[in-house]
Amino acid sequence: MINLGVLVSGRGSNLQALIDAMEAESLKASISVVISDNPEALALARAERHGIRSEVVKKEDFPSKDAFDAELVRILRERDVGLVALAGFMRLLTPAFIDAFPMRVINIHPSLLPSFPGLDVQRKAVEYGVRFSGCTVHFVDKGVDTGPIIMQAVVPVTDTDTAETLAERILREEHRIYPQAVRLFAEDRLRVEGRRVIVKDHPGIDESTSLENPTVTET
Repeated sequence: MINLGVLVSGRGSNLQALIDAMEAESLKASISVVISDNPEALALARAERHGIRSEVVKKEDFPSKDAFDAELVRILRERDVGLVALAGFMRLLTPAFIDAFPMRVINIHPSLLPSFPGLDVQRKAVEYGVRFSGCTVHFVDKGVDTGPIIMQAVVPVTDTDTAETLAERILREEHRIYPQAVRLFAEDRLRVEGRRVIVKDHPGIDESTSLENPTVTET
């Protein structure tokens, strides 16, 4: 069974999705520690309710970003973490952190990467006028949302969508695919070949399946 370390900054709804999957026994993993850079994060209360150890590590308590990340690494190693899951952690990780857990850090991002990396992406998607958005689970590398893609879910964008309504629908998909991506990692079913992540023993998809928005109608 793999030990997870989850890094959070806010409400921790994806942390809750992981906890729910583990309690339902659809994800055979354990969370060794939840670490937050925000002592007011709701995610800390979620961890406490489920008896999960949590730590608060504040950036302002350290002389540099490198020192801050070194403390994160120390805690994660102390807890024998095999996979680091970012769940709304609002800080970029240093190269030294990534080197400490090579291809063992994953993130959930609320867009179909490589489109719209960074922050405030639901607003950007609506303003750009894309017909589809969604979410992406990816390995974290030394760039910003540039690591190899593990899994994606597609969400249509409607003509009446706002950033808030789109974000709500995307979040529901995040809660579905993040536990599944962690499960694939825990079962050693992911192989990275260049930028591609190959899923072992996957049943495949219907290659004829397609989506369109607006829907094509017969004349």
